[in-house]
Amino acid sequence: MAEGTSELTIDQLAQRTGMSARNIRAHQSRELLAPPTLRGRTGYYNEAHVARIELIQRLQTDGFSLALIKRLLRAARDSTEQLARFADALHGPFGDEQPRVIGLDELQRRFRSTSIEVLERFERLGLLRRLGDGEIELTTPLAFQGGTVFSELGAPVEDLSQAAVEIRKHLDAVASVCLRLFIDYVWRPFEEAGQPQEGLEGVRESVERLRELSSGAIGSLFGVAMGDVIEKRVGAELKRLELQRHG
Repeated sequence: MAEGTSELTIDQLAQRTGMSARNIRAHQSRELLAPPTLRGRTGYYNEAHVARIELIQRLQTDGFSLALIKRLLRAARDSTEQLARFADALHGPFGDEQPRVIGLDELQRRFRSTSIEVLERFERLGLLRRLGDGEIELTTPLAFQGGTVFSELGAPVEDLSQAAVEIRKHLDAVASVCLRLFIDYVWRPFEEAGQPQEGLEGVRESVERLRELSSGAIGSLFGVAMGDVIEKRVGAELKRLELQRHG
């Protein structure tokens, strides 16, 4: 790890990072954290130690075990910076849609409903986030635009929210397929190659390339599927009406 200029005792490091001195020592014993610089009987830590601990805490919050973090650090050649770039790539949004903040009253007006249950359902799906003070962050504004169109056509928001639950289940399945391909053809070859010298950079670049292409590719496939479904369903509906007229 690169040397920083600040010098901290273990108690100061614990206060700075919110981690106990005991856990800091445990990270050292697990080789997750470099030992301090000793002067006399006192060990001094620096900003590189702070950055490493904060990264470990971030990855743990994301659900990474300490064993997996250690493997990732080994793959990153013990580079906090390289692992941080990899973590940033995992966190980055898939798609270029920007969140939008609107008032709760506007949202309720659009969907002609004040249902708290529906609002909570959208929040659990990750479609919005309540900010307080009557403001809502739409994490996927395009999805809400589509929902607004259906609402204007007469679909009640309860049905729209249930449809969102069903759609999310299917999209989770699609995402799992994409992840399987990533694991099979990017991550496992990387591990089987003995985590080559370039470390995680090649894997990170693959994640970035997938981010650029995945939304468009899935959207393109959805367009084909939607066209087929509409053609079949509308055709079947027209045939049913014709049979009714001549029945």
